[in-house]
Amino acid sequence: MPRTSRKVAESGYYHVMLRGNGRQVIFEDDVDRRAFLEALSRTLETPGLSLLAWCLMTNHVHLLFCDEVGCLSSAMHALATKYAGHFNSRTGHVGSVFDGRFKSVPIESDAQLVAAVRYIHDNPEKAGLCSAADYPWSSFDEYAGTGGEWGLANVDPILDLLGGADGFLSMSFQSRPNAYCFRAGKRVPEDDVFEIARAVLYPLDPRALRELSGADRDQALLALRDAGLSLRQIERVTSIGRYSIQKGILLASGE
Repeated sequence: MPRTSRKVAESGYYHVMLRGNGRQVIFEDDVDRRAFLEALSRTLETPGLSLLAWCLMTNHVHLLFCDEVGCLSSAMHALATKYAGHFNSRTGHVGSVFDGRFKSVPIESDAQLVAAVRYIHDNPEKAGLCSAADYPWSSFDEYAGTGGEWGLANVDPILDLLGGADGFLSMSFQSRPNAYCFRAGKRVPEDDVFEIARAVLYPLDPRALRELSGADRDQALLALRDAGLSLRQIERVTSIGRYSIQKGILLASGE
């Protein structure tokens, strides 16, 4: 089956994810993380390619690139190949380290760009590890102006949009949930369902939707559907039965 073409961002910005094959661990310790960042640093020597944000998790990596000349695919192939060589040699692992080719989402607005940076830095907290500010393997400190050993990220475009480091911190720690997620397909990934539902319905908690009735509840259900949640996902986050969800969406949309 032929591969589908990658969506091209008119802006040149791409949110990229590399995931371990079968969701396997790709970083066993800090030695591995440093090896990846060293390979990433060399990748950034590619003319026309710059990095805006990054975060290393146990079995996946989030990267936000600006690709001015269309070199992202070749650069990512080189990065993945270099790191896979390190990982397999050090651990004795045999076979693919990464789950096929990298996945990417085109970024087409300033609002989406800022939300993607927040999403990338929020990964450790969502995983229950620690706050974004306390996680050492992301570009958060580079933005906050509190250090950052690697200095890989070009923070200027985002800080210019947010009014500096203080604006970045205000954006990062705001109480309103982030409506952005890494979505390569039509549906919201399972890991992001509750966060997206909370963002869509804010300040209403999705589980409080059962207490609503009539047009208000129907419009809320339609908003969840339009945000990309499947009927099963809506049922899970609201505890409303599927038949009621379908009926409410039909009434609200006039379909």
